[in-house]
Amino acid sequence: MLKKSGKSLLPLAALLVTAIVLGRRRRSSRYTRAKRIFVQGEEAVLTRIREGRFSRTLALVAGLSGLPTGLDVLLEHYRGSYGQKIMWSPVILSGAMAVAGGWGALSHRAAKTVLRWTSAVSLVNGLVGFGFHVRGIARKPGGWRTPVANVIMGPPITAPLLFGVAAYLGLIASYLRPEEAPSVDSRTWLERTRDDLLRRPRPAWRVELREGRFQKHLAVATMFATFCSGFEALYSHYKTNFRYKVQWTPVIMTPLLMGAAGASIKSERVARTWLPGLSILAMLNGAVGFFYHVRGVLRRPGGIRHLLYNMIYGPPIFAPLLFSACGFYGLLASLMRRETD
Repeated sequence: MLKKSGKSLLPLAALLVTAIVLGRRRRSSRYTRAKRIFVQGEEAVLTRIREGRFSRTLALVAGLSGLPTGLDVLLEHYRGSYGQKIMWSPVILSGAMAVAGGWGALSHRAAKTVLRWTSAVSLVNGLVGFGFHVRGIARKPGGWRTPVANVIMGPPITAPLLFGVAAYLGLIASYLRPEEAPSVDSRTWLERTRDDLLRRPRPAWRVELREGRFQKHLAVATMFATFCSGFEALYSHYKTNFRYKVQWTPVIMTPLLMGAAGASIKSERVARTWLPGLSILAMLNGAVGFFYHVRGVLRRPGGIRHLLYNMIYGPPIFAPLLFSACGFYGLLASLMRRETD
């Protein structure tokens, strides 16, 4: 009986083994197919970025990046009771940047007009705001004779410049090509001749910008934005005497990212290796800082019941996201092509 039962089980075991083998092959083929699709999609995205064909995406990013800056300005100026009417201008322009960025993502024509002019006005507004903040520090007791105390306790001196960096992204997006643009010039010889005769020749910088050749340019912007954000983190954390060790991390990351961005101007190898790695670390550091700032706001007396009050007088809740934005600029710079010398 045992021998007969054993013989009857052999076909079942063979079927089971065959099913397992076929199932593994199917899973492996599905995994291979999914991996191939992912790799192809990744290559297509990177190609569009390197060729400057991501106007819609960058317009949306520029519009969204203006929101945390605008909310940060809204809370900071509320502390000053909006003593001057010009304090409303960055709040209004941050909303305008969000609308223009969203519109530019939907319409390339809007990106070349509405987003471009909104970004230009916002950039000028950031420079004007920097002048007002410098004047505000000078008007405090002791003025610039006691710079450490007045910079720490006065208006955040580099905050308006960070608002200008978001506008700078919008300006770049307005000169790029949309994602659906062909990778090569598909015009015929006759069409190219006609366009060359009827249109004024574009400046070299506009041609390189449209083709995604602005790695050095963006590396300089990364250095500038990182300095402004890192300097703000330094004096903001100095107010609490660096109570937590993690408060030193953006201060330490600032010279590292600035150094990598500066070296990328001279070396393409650094731009492809060190810059993306440090940029990703900066983005993660900003995300961790945002978590700590949210926790600091919720731990204040009243917690979430007095959320608005605690956001105004607690740690600047959106400031770490601006440091993450600096990492995004560096990561974007590492993906671009270099300018032609």
